[in-house]
Amino acid sequence: MRKKIHVGLWIILLFCAISFLFWQNELKYALPTPVPTNYHNVAMGSRIDLGKCWATHNKPVFIHFFNPDCPCSRFNIPHVSALIKKYGDKINFKIVVLNKHKDFTIAQIQKKFDTDIPVYFDDAMAKKCGVFSTPQAVLIDASQKLYYRENYNKTRYCTNADSNYAQMAIDSLLKQNQPPLFDALALRAYGCSLPKCTK
Repeated sequence: MRKKIHVGLWIILLFCAISFLFWQNELKYALPTPVPTNYHNVAMGSRIDLGKCWATHNKPVFIHFFNPDCPCSRFNIPHVSALIKKYGDKINFKIVVLNKHKDFTIAQIQKKFDTDIPVYFDDAMAKKCGVFSTPQAVLIDASQKLYYRENYNKTRYCTNADSNYAQMAIDSLLKQNQPPLFDALALRAYGCSLPKCTK
């Protein structure tokens, strides 16, 4: 009888450990990122002051908000790299690193994305664009108006071609169309919350 109790306890403990790991590594990142209490929404179509050091050359600007410690950001790297390679001649891509705990160099970030696009460590840009989680995509048109802000895809690994929201927004802007009407999954932030970039 005692042996059965021990086996039962071990099975329960194992199940709890597996459940905890699943929560830590998968499930919690599938839940929407809570909106901060002091969040100020920036409406689509708002003018975003990019400042003098963010030269646009009259091209649209795509800002990738990235945290190297955020699992969702790491899973997203191949997809963002593919967008940069595909649209880099038509759009100014920028990476904004948001991480309060570690120092990263520009070269380290560029190496992760296999690119030499500009990298910034500018928390203020997230606030200007209404971003409160990572990873997030922000697309600003040539007149510096917010065209799209939110998710890359409804799947964590950006593998669903039917929900490549950021790419759809880029294609729409380049065709000079109105921003696409996306479903709630595109417009609800997922990932690691700011300012500490934890879930």
